[in-house]
Amino acid sequence: MNSSEPRVTLELVAAHGLKPDEYRRVLDLIGRAPTMTELGIFSAMWNEHCSYKSSKVHLRGLPTRAPWVIQGPGENAGVIDIGDGLAVVFKMESHNHPSFIEPYQGAATGVGGILRDVFTMGARPIACLNALSFGDPRHAKTRHLVSGVVAGIGGYGNSFGVPTVGGEVRFHTRYDGNCLVNAMAVGLADKARIFYAAASGVGMPIVYLGSKTGRDGIHGASMASAEFGADAEEKRPTVQVGDPFAEKLLLEACLEIMASGCVIAIQDMGAAGLTSSATEMGAKGGLGVTLDLDKVPCRESAMSAYEMMLSESQERMLMVLRPEKEAEAEAIFRKWGLDFAVVGYTTTAKRFIVKHGGVVVADLPIKELGSEAPVYDRAFVETPSRPVVDAAAIAPPMAVIDALAQLIGTPDLCSRRWVWEQYDHVILGNTVARPGGDAAVVRVNDGPRALALTTDVTPRYCEADPFEGGKQAVAEAWRNLTAVGARPLALTDNLNFGNPERPEIMGQFVGCVRGIAAACQALDFPVVSGNVSLYNETGGRAILPTPTIGGVGLLDDFTRAATLAFKSAAHMILVVGTTTGWLGQSLYLRDVCAREDGAPPPVDLAIERKNGDFVRALVDAGLASAVHDVSDGGLLVALAEMALAGGIGARLDAAPTGAPAHGFWFGEDQARYVVTASAADAETVGARARAAEVALAVIGTTGGDTLVIPGEPPVALDALRRRHESWLPEFMAAGAS
Repeated sequence: MNSSEPRVTLELVAAHGLKPDEYRRVLDLIGRAPTMTELGIFSAMWNEHCSYKSSKVHLRGLPTRAPWVIQGPGENAGVIDIGDGLAVVFKMESHNHPSFIEPYQGAATGVGGILRDVFTMGARPIACLNALSFGDPRHAKTRHLVSGVVAGIGGYGNSFGVPTVGGEVRFHTRYDGNCLVNAMAVGLADKARIFYAAASGVGMPIVYLGSKTGRDGIHGASMASAEFGADAEEKRPTVQVGDPFAEKLLLEACLEIMASGCVIAIQDMGAAGLTSSATEMGAKGGLGVTLDLDKVPCRESAMSAYEMMLSESQERMLMVLRPEKEAEAEAIFRKWGLDFAVVGYTTTAKRFIVKHGGVVVADLPIKELGSEAPVYDRAFVETPSRPVVDAAAIAPPMAVIDALAQLIGTPDLCSRRWVWEQYDHVILGNTVARPGGDAAVVRVNDGPRALALTTDVTPRYCEADPFEGGKQAVAEAWRNLTAVGARPLALTDNLNFGNPERPEIMGQFVGCVRGIAAACQALDFPVVSGNVSLYNETGGRAILPTPTIGGVGLLDDFTRAATLAFKSAAHMILVVGTTTGWLGQSLYLRDVCAREDGAPPPVDLAIERKNGDFVRALVDAGLASAVHDVSDGGLLVALAEMALAGGIGARLDAAPTGAPAHGFWFGEDQARYVVTASAADAETVGARARAAEVALAVIGTTGGDTLVIPGEPPVALDALRRRHESWLPEFMAAGAS
């Protein structure tokens, strides 16, 4: 072993995030003290970000199988079969801590990393989405984070050449010290040519591909597995630096080398860099790996073995190559101006051996690096139930129409145009439905089929009742896909929570995962990929539990996709689903009544499925001129969004008896959609609803340039539009003065 490396001390062990019992496990496993490089390898492989040691036991309960699932969790990305010999490859990942420390590069490299996860599988990326959570707008750092994160997402995606087609943005004080940046990528592949990470064959060359290795990103995975303290700014060197133009070259070179038949296995160098990519390839294939770091292309001088093994420099891949194809493969990469270097070989020894300067600096059992990582069944306490809020007992602080005007201009309900106009959402020419609707729609090649894509979660529900909140996150994504007429196929998730060592936080995680599992099972909507991001807290204050769901659905004909915009005057406005006026955890209660309490609305999954199937059939039959699911802000906010999108007003009928007006208009009861139809088609819709035993109510007609509610003065759409469109640009402009 290399005697020039520093001697490992207990202080160094603690600095690497390994607890005393975990270090004892290391000593028992290898029978000696580790070298400094080996300590770094264990730190990288056994941290929360890479090992899932606090979440693994609960993730096993998620439904991951279906006839159309080709690859579930465990690879770089999930893969589903969409017919005609095509597969969709997709995943969501977090870059939360890096984005808080360095917003532009943190967000940019989050996009770059998730794109690599997709094209590593042999897919060409066709779309990106994101889900962003920021602190209170009044917090000193919020505007800076919004500006940097949005610029980073746009800067990388636009330059790489993939459309950013959808997402969500929220604000809450609980994200003040820990923003969330969840990035999702979707790609298309030939289902007969999916590439995996498992190495095969003995003596096969292991090839380093892409950009050179530098000192950026060292300990990035470990940093992402710890909560923040006062030293957050000092962790800036752990944030990677991205180059979208280099990644575009890497994409084209990888797809070309895959098509040439050169590749046995391929793995993105993401979190933990060379360490995780090499060990995962060997372990999955039941083989050993020997690396010679003297062969690794470096952009900085005198890099140590420790630095090279832990560097998270971007735009890099590791590949097991067919030896007879080495010259052909190298020629392809040289043509694209990228590094190509044989840095090791597969072996029968089932050891992970790393050499540097002719000296062995690491000699470890390769499989046990992953399989022997600690797995914790952490203690948890269930979140106490909250009382149901009685809407009738709440005195409305203002008129309904005034409440609408206030809500439509709040940070969580205002237009996100300022954000998505910074993203190129039409590059590649296949974007059918742009940001701003329930789900994006992207054509599959030349059509007529298309994919519907969405991200969603309601964190305030998840905190109040994790089980119902987990169910609702899945159901909401399922509704978003259904609202455009797509058949929901599968989802990816990004489970963002606080410190799992706190039983109440672990209780949130367990409850949400169980809720997600229940909804996936009931809706036939399996989880095929995902990410867990824990320790999202600062100074002991955790984020809201935020299990983001990214959904993918399929449309047989993109020309039949529904949108939320009112299309014509004199169309009937119909509500699918039952309205009870549920105000607990609603935005009306929080932003109008200044109360953030109560139980969230319950999610009846059988009704969700029945109502969703009914709406999808309406879209397929051409009976719905517009569709929008009812979620944040309730029925009146949904109607206002439809009116603003179409530039057509509506005259609404009085709220039915049994629900107070503010509950009826702003309650957030689940499993509901607003549908418009011509008068003739509305009769057919009503007959279908009765036959399917689906609750359906006619609540008004479209027309004019105002929203009219009985007993309230009309409100002009222009006035609502000014409220809806102004908050975010004015908030961001205030920081430029």
